[in-house]
Amino acid sequence: MVAAYLKADMNDYTLLKFTGELVDIMCKMNPKYEEYVTTESGKKVLYVQLLKALYGCVVSALLWYELFSGHLKEMGFEINPYDSCIANKLINGKQCTIAWYVDDMKISHVNKDVVTQIILELEKKFGKMSVTRGRKHKFLGMSLQFKNDRTVTIQMKDYLQESIDESGLNIVHEAATPAKGSLFDVDSESPLLEGEEFDTFQSVVAKLLYVAIRARLDMLLPVAFLCTRVTKSTKQDQMKLKRVLEYVKGSIDLVYTMGAESLNSVQSWVDASYAVHPDMKSHTGGITSFGLGGFMGKSTKQKLNTKSSTEAELIGASDYLPNTIWLKLFMEAQGHKMSEIVFEQDNESAIRMEANGRMSAGQKSRHINIRYFWIKDQTKELGIEVRHCPTLLMLADFFTKPLNGSLFRKFRDVILGYKPVSSLRETMPSDIEERVGNCEQQSQNRHNVPQDNTSKIINVPTCVPIVPQEEQYKENQQQQEGFIKSNESSRR
Repeated sequence: MVAAYLKADMNDYTLLKFTGELVDIMCKMNPKYEEYVTTESGKKVLYVQLLKALYGCVVSALLWYELFSGHLKEMGFEINPYDSCIANKLINGKQCTIAWYVDDMKISHVNKDVVTQIILELEKKFGKMSVTRGRKHKFLGMSLQFKNDRTVTIQMKDYLQESIDESGLNIVHEAATPAKGSLFDVDSESPLLEGEEFDTFQSVVAKLLYVAIRARLDMLLPVAFLCTRVTKSTKQDQMKLKRVLEYVKGSIDLVYTMGAESLNSVQSWVDASYAVHPDMKSHTGGITSFGLGGFMGKSTKQKLNTKSSTEAELIGASDYLPNTIWLKLFMEAQGHKMSEIVFEQDNESAIRMEANGRMSAGQKSRHINIRYFWIKDQTKELGIEVRHCPTLLMLADFFTKPLNGSLFRKFRDVILGYKPVSSLRETMPSDIEERVGNCEQQSQNRHNVPQDNTSKIINVPTCVPIVPQEEQYKENQQQQEGFIKSNESSRR
C-alpha cells in the first residue's frame, strides 16, 4: 500500500517547519507557499499545518492503525485481543486471517476468490495495492516459501551477506559453530574499539540480531552476548563477532523451517546458565515448538544477581513463562483450543518449588518466594504442565551455553526444523562424552582448579519426584511435632 499514513487525517493542530533548501523545494512544488516564507536567523523558514498523518510523527502510526483496523471491523473482522495486528473473520464457513505490519499485510483463506474479494474491498478504501500471490513472498526482509506439507521456510541471505561485507573483517574462513567455549569470558585489558570500528561493530551486531530472531536462531546466543558489549566493545569482542560471521559464511544457505505436528499441543524449554557473565549475572535461554522448528527463541542476560543455580533457573522460568502463557491465549483466540502445554526444565529443585510452593522452600529460598508462587499459580490456573527434562534433551541449553560438535548440530537441526522435536530422544553416547568434556574444560578454565585423571565430571541421571502437597505437608508436620517433643523433653 503506497503512502498509507497519508490516508489518515490528523486529529489535532500540528505544525511542520521547513528550513533552508526544503523551503525552495516546497515553493517550487506550489508557488502559493512563497507568500508564507519568513526569515529566522538569516534562514528561510516555512511553517505549514499538517492535515494528514506524516511518517515520522509520533501520532501518525496510531492514526493509521485506528483507520485501518477500524475499516476491518466494519468489514466484519474481529481483532485478536492478544495481537492487535491480527484480524479474523469466518467466510463461507472457513476462517480468513489478515496479519499486517504498518501497511504490509498477508491475507489467507482456503479459497483464493475470497482473498481477491478482500483485496478489492480494501482497495476501494485505500487505493491500488501491490499484490503478490502464490507460495513465495518477500516480507520485512524475509523470503517466505509455503510448502505443500503445511510448513513454511524462511531465509534472509541478503542480510547475512550484507553483514559479512559491512564488517570489513576479511571473512575468508568458515567455522563449524558460531562461538567458542570462551564466549562469556571478557578480557579487561583488551583495547576498546574506536571510531569507525566501533560504529561498524554496533551496526553489524544489530543487523545480525534482526536476522537471528526471525530466521537464524542458531546464532542467537553469541549475538545476544555481543549485544551486551556494544557500548564497551573491544578487540576481543570484534574477534567473537568475526567467529559468528565465519559461521554465517559457512552456513549461509541454511533454511529455517516451521511446522506443527498439532496446533493443540505445544512444548517449551527454559534453562539458565549460572553466573556466566563478568558481573556474575546468569543467562536465560528458552524456546517453544509445535513439533517442527522452534520459535519465540530467547537468549538474554538476567537483570539481577542470584545466590544459586536454582534461583537462576526460577528467574529464567519466570522470565520465559509469559511467552508460553501468551501463546496459549493467542492460539485460543485464533480458534485452536490448547489441550497440552508442557514447560520443560532440567533443575529439579526449581521444579519442586514451582509445583509445591512453600512446601519445598527452605531457609535459603524464602527471599525468592514471589517468583515461584507466581509460576505455581499460573501453571495451575492455565493447565501448564511443568516437567523435568534430562539435560541432554534440554533444547534451551542451545541458548545459554556455547555448544560444539554433534550436540550443537543435533540441537540446531531441531531448532531450524530439519528434524522434528521427537528426534531429541535419539540420544547418542558421543553427546554425553562431549558434554562432559566441555564442562570439564570450562570448569578448569574459569576457576583454574587443577584436576588429575581420577577427577572426572560425570553426568549421572537423577530422578527426584515432585512431592504432592498433602504428603509434603504431613511430613513437615511430623518433623515439626518431633521437634516440639524433643524441646519439651529437654526442658523436663
